[in-house]
This record gives sequence, structure tokens and C-alpha cells, in this order.
Amino acid sequence: MEQIKVKLVRSLIGSKKDQIATAHSLGLKKIGDESIQPLNDQTKGKVAKINHLIEVVKA
Repeated sequence: MEQIKVKLVRSLIGSKKDQIATAHSLGLKKIGDESIQPLNDQTKGKVAKINHLIEVVKA
């Protein structure tokens, strides 16, 4: 299965609670945190919700 690397590049301060929860569900808590996620529909939805806070690279 294809995977992506997600990195938090902007702060969660001032974000809505659901966006913060989405970031935490991806394993991102502070700036610079990275996680490897499978590329599926659930992950695509999470990435779309907080795309202004993260950067995505193929792993």
C-alpha cells in the first residue's frame, strides 16, 4: 500500500477544535512532528481538512 509522510509546519494555536483533533489523530502535536500514514480515503479526508497546517510528501 502506498504511504505518505505528513509534517506539521504551522501551529495549532487558534485552530478549531475539530482541526486540532484531526492533527492529533494523524500523530501531529507540535510544529515539526512527522508521521507516516497509509494513503487511503480516511487519510485523504484528514489531510484535506488541515491542508493549510501541514505539508505532504510521498514516503
